[in-house]
Amino acid sequence: MSTACIDSESTEGLGMTDTTVNWRIHRRLPVAYPVIFGGAPFVGEGIVSNLSLSGCSVTCERTVLTGSYVKLSVLLPDPTSSLFIELGKIRWVHKNTFGVEFIRLPAITRHRLDRVVSEQFPLDMNLTLASV
Repeated sequence: MSTACIDSESTEGLGMTDTTVNWRIHRRLPVAYPVIFGGAPFVGEGIVSNLSLSGCSVTCERTVLTGSYVKLSVLLPDPTSSLFIELGKIRWVHKNTFGVEFIRLPAITRHRLDRVVSEQFPLDMNLTLASV
């Protein structure tokens, strides 16, 4: 599902509207999965805190640079599988957290990622519909 979300709320006393546009194509799944990542001169460990079909955010103690390319191995709760991201690009860095865009994934990783995300979002959709 590809949607852009526009959130707007009134600015008190000014009669103006504050409009924020979310250009994300894929919904983010809040998770806490361990990850091992590496680039040309470094290797690090961290925690994936948001996961989508096109990327993730990682919190770690290692300093990384925006624009760097990395490989990632995300350890899923299922001990028999992990998500191996052949190539990702660090798109942003804020303190100890950085965002990675997935560029190249093996087919089996794409299938696992689709499964992990789709298993979580139907539950999320059912809870949303039940609360309406």
